[in-house]
Amino acid sequence: MRLDYKDTQQEGHLVLTNFNCGPAQHLLSEAGYLKILWAREATQIVVDGYQRALEAHEVLFATTSNVLEIPMDVKMLALVFNKDFYCIQDHDEEVSCNGFLFYGSSEPSSIHLTDQQVTSFDAIFLLLKEEFEIKDNVQGEMLRVLLKRLLITSTRLLREKMGTARQPTETHDLVRQFKVLLEANYRSKHKVQDYADLLFKSPKTLSNQFKTYGEPAPLLLIQDRLALEAKRLLRFSNKYTEEIAHELGYQEASHFSRFFKKHTGSSPTAYRASCK
Repeated sequence: MRLDYKDTQQEGHLVLTNFNCGPAQHLLSEAGYLKILWAREATQIVVDGYQRALEAHEVLFATTSNVLEIPMDVKMLALVFNKDFYCIQDHDEEVSCNGFLFYGSSEPSSIHLTDQQVTSFDAIFLLLKEEFEIKDNVQGEMLRVLLKRLLITSTRLLREKMGTARQPTETHDLVRQFKVLLEANYRSKHKVQDYADLLFKSPKTLSNQFKTYGEPAPLLLIQDRLALEAKRLLRFSNKYTEEIAHELGYQEASHFSRFFKKHTGSSPTAYRASCK
């Protein structure tokens, strides 16, 4: 199944799929799409070259950077959309999921649905499927409303899962803002001070807020993001180590190699060889 909505003027694109056909599988190789993956039963997929087990009724939120492999016989429902259909950054005040559901960590975020929540998600997906069949001038807006409802519901559930639902909104938003800035700048900004300056905070204040929120230290998040991108480039590109080092903001390839080995336990050359 692959149901498409396309806004030819705005180039917006939303897809409801189960990945059980060739056209749906082609979505996995297209750039620029966020993906909401709902496993209807326990299964295995591949995320960034690594096996990822999904439990029954686990929902995974994959970013435009994640490289996915999903078996064609998987029992799954998914929404796939680009920023021209709905930009989570431009509409942050509406759904508050940027830097949380998406781009919230070096690994994709996920939630596990209870029986009651499964019923709620079933209702949303049923409405989505029905809306794909209605071709009129408000179809796109109706689909966006349903997508926003799904994003808001998922954000609430993830905050409950993380135990942050009662944390002050200011702290929650600060953590999200840091992660959004990190995603945009990790190639050139490697120090906590860099992000503290962008947020008009001191590094100490930033670290204390993250500790209060139960998040890893900002420096660790910066290093995790760099290491993740380095592994992606080593696994999925043919670029030389020197090219990758420069792309990730290192003046000297030797400095990058030391960072990579310290963070992963393997040299870039050895890691690339292990991926073959």
